[in-house]
Amino acid sequence: MHKLPPVEQAKELMSEAQDWGVWRWLLDKGKVRAAADEANDSLAEAEKQVKAAWSEELRKAYRGNGRMRDLDPEWKLALEKVREADEAAETAHLDAEATFAEAERRLSTSMAREGAQKAIASWELREKAIRRAEALARKK
Repeated sequence: MHKLPPVEQAKELMSEAQDWGVWRWLLDKGKVRAAADEANDSLAEAEKQVKAAWSEELRKAYRGNGRMRDLDPEWKLALEKVREADEAAETAHLDAEATFAEAERRLSTSMAREGAQKAIASWELREKAIRRAEALARKK
């Protein structure tokens, strides 16, 4: 997977934001939200394109409406690893969102910093999941 500019820019902004005070967070929260949304959208589009390159059999098995028991054990294991990576990334994303929401509710810069760290980690997990999906597409 090549680096996506919106994701790299959002990571940079979140890294910088970890040093912000409460006023800077209040003033720039829209900029942070926009960068995070753009990063998430870019990753979602990359994931969609990668999984579109999978065979129909793999796509069905991943969605759960195919028969995984009929897959070669190596393929089945690889598909399960992709699913696990996707789930870990989604869990991390939801945790980051919840942390930001709570930080905003409390006007807590320490929680906002924690949310920034979690956002970066969630993007890295999503990138890892996409790389696993790409590897599966190359196995054809």
